[in-house]
Amino acid sequence: LVTAPTGAGKTWIAQQAIARLHKKGGRSWYASPLKALSNAKYTEFANIFGVDQVGILTGDRKENPEAPIIVGTTEILRNHLYDAMTSGKNLKTDLVVLDEAHFLGDPERGVVWEEIMIYLPNRIPLLLLSATIGNADQIAGWLTSIRSARCTVIKEMKRPVPLVSIFLHPSGTLLPLTEPATANSKEKISKKVSEFLKKKRSRQRRLPDHLVPFDDVLRVLQQYNLLPALFFLKSRADCDRALELCRGRPPIGNDRKVLLKKRIDAFSRQSRHINKHRQRWFIENLAIGSHHAGQLPTWKLMLERLMSDGLLDAVFATSTVAAGVNFPARTVVFLNSDRFNGTQFLPLDATEFHQMTGRAGRRGMDNIGFALLLPNKYMDVRWLAKLSQRPPEAVVSQIKINFSMVLNLLLSHDPAQIRDLLKRSFASYLIGKQGPKKSRRNRRRQLWDDFTNHLNFLKEAGYVTETGALTEEGRWASQLRVDQPLLIAEGFRRGLLPQKNPHLLAAVIAAFVSERETDTKIPKKQIPPNLLGAFERVVKGLRPFAWQMLKRGFQARVLHLRPVVAIYAWTNGEPWESVRVMAEMEEGDLVMLILRTADNLRHIRGLRRAFPQAAHAADQAIALILREPVVFEL
Repeated sequence: LVTAPTGAGKTWIAQQAIARLHKKGGRSWYASPLKALSNAKYTEFANIFGVDQVGILTGDRKENPEAPIIVGTTEILRNHLYDAMTSGKNLKTDLVVLDEAHFLGDPERGVVWEEIMIYLPNRIPLLLLSATIGNADQIAGWLTSIRSARCTVIKEMKRPVPLVSIFLHPSGTLLPLTEPATANSKEKISKKVSEFLKKKRSRQRRLPDHLVPFDDVLRVLQQYNLLPALFFLKSRADCDRALELCRGRPPIGNDRKVLLKKRIDAFSRQSRHINKHRQRWFIENLAIGSHHAGQLPTWKLMLERLMSDGLLDAVFATSTVAAGVNFPARTVVFLNSDRFNGTQFLPLDATEFHQMTGRAGRRGMDNIGFALLLPNKYMDVRWLAKLSQRPPEAVVSQIKINFSMVLNLLLSHDPAQIRDLLKRSFASYLIGKQGPKKSRRNRRRQLWDDFTNHLNFLKEAGYVTETGALTEEGRWASQLRVDQPLLIAEGFRRGLLPQKNPHLLAAVIAAFVSERETDTKIPKKQIPPNLLGAFERVVKGLRPFAWQMLKRGFQARVLHLRPVVAIYAWTNGEPWESVRVMAEMEEGDLVMLILRTADNLRHIRGLRRAFPQAAHAADQAIALILREPVVFEL
């Protein structure tokens, strides 16, 4: 387990391990949490080892899958482990590298990392890489206990490029945020910053609730040679508004302007949606951009490449950029001490702060990286000063039982064996280290009870026999490794899903994918009758089963019509902008809806033996929806 700051050379270790194995004729699997990261790593490894020696598996891409070096997403690797356990065959690799290993503690996806670590055969060495793990020794202790081999921790706390925290006073003066520790005192807020904060408290209620004049901020940063800068803002809308607040900035030099236009034109030839993008002017004339999940992947990738090549002075981004995207800057700028987690604003923790400041200071280019704090109504300066001195947070287990996990484990294990597997979880290990014996026993039982509840429901629904073996329906349902496998399986079992028409199948599956909490009504006269009929048939037919799930405490997501109408229009060749308006989504969200719909369709495509017509329609549907700007080649 290698835990070291961003830019310290963790990937180099993986490269050397892979190269040594490759030289001996061995095989390697490199897994990362993001498709963008996997794509970048595939390109990097292809340049090092040769295109014919490297393959990629991300769901969207499947190239050279038999290559000795495979790069892919963690979910794909987990699914390969499921398949290997089911078939009784060995996973065809001699080394697994898990990048961004702190995702083990991610509330939504951490279960995938934990499953991989539990299921991976002991014969396969595991290399974990992370910049931000506060309890590396604890994780190593768990891995040692379940893998019959000692897990060695390689820990480096020193940044390759030192970080200095500074404060921008509203007068335009840059101040050190803290004063160095002495023999008699700890590091503390600097005197001038402390004086400002005391005065600020008295006028806190009068502070304006809007963004700062970013053109002035950029002028100060340029004056002190602190560009390029990465600004972390609290929302997508703020990132876009920040560009407008830079219009007072002097235009960049003509040479760079020509070069930027040339580079953007090159990207535009691959993706026509870049050509007329409403924010193109800001890149070409001011060398600044906005980057967030609501934008097209092509646009975000272009920004990342321009920033990496040193052509941009500033990027305004949400905190999601901090996780894994190569976005080098001399300075990172904070306007808030909290972040939105999808449901509410919570104070930044030390791990998040370290991830964000990990972008500051370009190795080989900067002697120092800077974290700049801008006073703001939503900025707790003292809290961020404390975070700068704290180590990353401890990673905790996020394992949770779901129907896909239960179905797949039952392919190769009986319930008693699964109970033993759950005892090998990081959650069980942590429980074993905490509290009195009776309390530990009760908390361990909760995980098993959750499994039993899922198992009993599957028995009642006819997917599992009373002895704990999968029925024929349970076997094909296990191939639906998606968010709502049971509802989709029931749709097939009850003959509710449109199995012959790829347009209707893609549209209806989008309803199972969409996470919209509200859905504005669409006049029925605007909806094609065949589409409305197919949707209503699914909703009415599944309603009793969904209620049954909800009564037993399981999730059954509401099926909304608007994404169905949008995807149906997209399959029928409607223009992108028309579909976006129809979906009432930002472009990046619509892309994500389409990609997740395609992922669900891929799993349906795997049901060839049970539902050959649906598998064929799913294959056609994937081809209909995966086109520019959803997929692209740059």
